[in-house]
Parts: sequence; structure tokens; C-alpha cells
Amino acid sequence: MSKIGKAFEGRKAFIGFLTAGDPSLEKTEEYILAMEQAGADLIEIGIPFSDPIAEGIVIQEANIRALKNGVNAEQIFHMVERLRKKTEIPLVFLTYMNPIYHYGYAEFFERAKQAGLDGVIIPDLPFEEKSELKADAERNDIDLISLIAPTSQKRIEMIASEATGFLYVVSSLGVTGMRSEIKTDLSSILTAIRRVTDLPAAVGFGINTPEQAAAIGAEADGVIVGSAIVKIIEKYGNEAAKPVYEYVKRMKDALTQK
Repeated sequence: MSKIGKAFEGRKAFIGFLTAGDPSLEKTEEYILAMEQAGADLIEIGIPFSDPIAEGIVIQEANIRALKNGVNAEQIFHMVERLRKKTEIPLVFLTYMNPIYHYGYAEFFERAKQAGLDGVIIPDLPFEEKSELKADAERNDIDLISLIAPTSQKRIEMIASEATGFLYVVSSLGVTGMRSEIKTDLSSILTAIRRVTDLPAAVGFGINTPEQAAAIGAEADGVIVGSAIVKIIEKYGNEAAKPVYEYVKRMKDALTQK
């Protein structure tokens, strides 16, 4: 079992997301450690990109701030290397095909392994084109995390049967962002997934309140929260460690029904 799989063992996993370099790489590192201390089980690190098509306005603006700071993939790899001297929490990049293509497929995954990364999520990588990266990822023990959307009904079992790490279940149509209600029939999606794999399934897109975390965590193996955390970082900037810690702790406590 990979380190990502172990993050779900015996618990409902809380997965937090933030954009690398917003407000700085030093603060990104600090906030990742704060999330771990608050109970996060896995962290997604967004590589800033100029056209993040799956993201709503909150994360789009975080990407812009990070890019204005001159942050690039190599600097983020160095940050992961620093983190690996302090923590073993599973770390996953969320990025797009363009940055990986420009870095070089083989080089990107070799560098990811060297830095200590555990997985990569690529929202604009169609299932049918996954083979372009699969060999490089497998050779370097990097899990390619598959996404399953509400529109994937006929494809759920096909995608799930070949997935590694965990399955990212998209809660709602559209882009990332905080939602007051999540109306997707997640039960049927999770049932279809569990027909073909024992891989954990975590739900993301829109989750931002403890009540939502508790409700979704009752059925899913974990929840993913991004925009709400990025919004806190936007508000508090260099002083976001404490509010990020407090928010993640509330969400994790709700998820575990404390």
C-alpha cells in the first residue's frame, strides 16, 4: 500500500489544498505544517498556472498572486524537499498538463520522486490519454490520482478500476469554489466505485463547512477542501497559520464526529 493509501487507514481522511507561493513559498511550507498539526491527513499543493480551467475565482486569484511572486515548479520541488525533512504527511501536486509537458514528462516524475512527492492530480488529463504519463509515474512510484465527475456515470467503473492512490470524486458540476448546498447523488457514485475497487474515495469541490464535512464523510472515505483554505490565506496573508490551523481542526473534528 502506498503512503497515500495509508492516510485513509482507520480514519476518515481530511485533505487540504493550498496554492504554492501564495503569499510565499516559506509561508506555504508553514501552512502545510499547520494543517498537519490540525489533523490533516494529506495535502494537495497547487502548482500556479495561468489557465487553471478547473478552478473558481478564489484559486484563480491565488494562482495569479503566486505567479506574480515568480514561483515556478523547480522552486516548489525544493520546498517539498525541505518539507520532507520535517514531515512524512502524503503530499500531492495538483497541476495541469502544460506545466508537466514543458518540464518534460520523464523529468517531472523523476524530480517528483527525488523531492519526496507521493502523487499528482491533473484535472485536464482525459482518462483516454492517461497512458502518456502512466509509465513515467509508475516507474517513479508516483500515484496518478483519477477524478470522477457527476457526468462520469457510464465511465465511473472504468476509471475507478485503473486508479491508484485514491479517487477524487467531484461533488458538483462546474469549477472549484465554496457551495452552500451539494445536491449530487454521491451515494450512487460511491457505490459504483466500490463495485470495482477498494481504493479510498474522497469528495471535493464546494465543501467548506463542518456540517458538509460530517455529512459527506459519513459516506465517503474522506473530504477535500481547497477554496475555503485559500480564502483564509487570502484574508490573513503572512499571518494565516493560526486561522488555517483552527479551520482545519474544526473540519477534521466534524469529519471524525468529535
